[in-house]
Amino acid sequence: MKSTVENLSPTRVRLAVEVPFDALQPSLDAAYKTIGQQVRVPGFRPGKVPARVIDQRVGRGTVLQEAVNEVLPRLYSEATQEHSLSPLGQPEIDITNLDDGESLSFTAEVDVRPEITLPDLDGIAVTVDDTEVSDDDVAEQVEELRKRFGTLKGVERPVEEGDYVSLDLASTVDGEAVEGGSATGRSYVVGSDDFVDGLDEAVTGKAAGDTVTFTAPLRHGEQAGTDAEVTATVKSVKVQELPDLDDEFAQLASEFDTVDELRDDLRTRLGRVRVMEQGAQARDKVLEHLIETVDFPLPESAIKAEVDYREHEIVHQLGHDDAQFQAYLDFQGKSREEFDTEMRESAEKSVRAQFLLDAVADRTDVQIGDGELTEYLVRQAQQYNMPPQEFANQIVQAGNLPMLVADIRRNKALAEILEKATITDESGNPVDLAALDAEAAEAAGSDDDTDGSGDTDQPNA
Repeated sequence: MKSTVENLSPTRVRLAVEVPFDALQPSLDAAYKTIGQQVRVPGFRPGKVPARVIDQRVGRGTVLQEAVNEVLPRLYSEATQEHSLSPLGQPEIDITNLDDGESLSFTAEVDVRPEITLPDLDGIAVTVDDTEVSDDDVAEQVEELRKRFGTLKGVERPVEEGDYVSLDLASTVDGEAVEGGSATGRSYVVGSDDFVDGLDEAVTGKAAGDTVTFTAPLRHGEQAGTDAEVTATVKSVKVQELPDLDDEFAQLASEFDTVDELRDDLRTRLGRVRVMEQGAQARDKVLEHLIETVDFPLPESAIKAEVDYREHEIVHQLGHDDAQFQAYLDFQGKSREEFDTEMRESAEKSVRAQFLLDAVADRTDVQIGDGELTEYLVRQAQQYNMPPQEFANQIVQAGNLPMLVADIRRNKALAEILEKATITDESGNPVDLAALDAEAAEAAGSDDDTDGSGDTDQPNA
């Protein structure tokens, strides 16, 4: 086999391959055998039809095509190995010459991994947030906990900011009712500004039984952005009453007997969260430093694959519903063009990070042991609430094991970079990531909820 490689760009090549016809003989024999099992010729048993008869029945060209299709993947693979290429995605193959009895020639265009020149990884320095928990931080956590156990009480007065109101709503455009634009008994916290533009101003000062009409742009649906006439009727007005902050509340909301014990526990839990956030911030900043420092071209196919994957995940979560996707864009406050631009920018950053960490893993010869793979699978299975073996089987069946191994390898490469980096907090104190990991592991073994109580989204009515 003879092969040459032409660089079309820093991330794309064209292979030209020529092989003598006798190299196709094993594939030709296999093609005759396969076709011989399929054709039915009187006087011959299946699989016993001579080659000359097969040529007469289906044509020599059909056999040659079968043989070429069978041998091309192997020839392409051998050519990429010969030239030490790292192809990305599927190649575009073009058969340029096929002379029966003479030779086979073809070209293959494919994207390849970019060449990356890594800097010295010992000199990276980043600053992360402090982990200190202030009294105000604890007080805020206590207040949130009180709100979870708050109750709603009806009041006979005009609506004020922070009130909980029940509303009947109707929307029209040019006198026609807007689909999905009406609601009955809709609960709303005045001042949250998370429902209809102008609703807070419209209902403030109104009392139960009052009706108000105002104009607001629609946020969702096919008519998003269109001004609609909105009619809101206040059905009830309630205020939130918080429980007294005493030992009785501590016993109700947690496993502790006193408020002081509850505060101490909240401080400890919040500190653990800060520690984990500090570790994540260190990792993000070190990787961001590499991305900004090391410049290299990105293969378009890799970016497109990442964009397609991310869009598929979003569309799948939205049930492949165009209206839901539009509502998602409206909620984000983005046009389709803005969404596509941000998606591509994010995908480019992700792909760049992957290539960088792969390069680091190659340079430091990162290896993945069976134990590490098993441990990773177990952790992932726990996140999906699945038995580890069932999760592993799904990964293998979906062909995602190489992707998973690559993720583990990149994580190890990033860990090696972090070991050499200088990390300090805003107060100038050195940060020991090994200690952070130990504290994170301890935190993972404790209760996930920072208040030790059940989670309730709304106060009790």
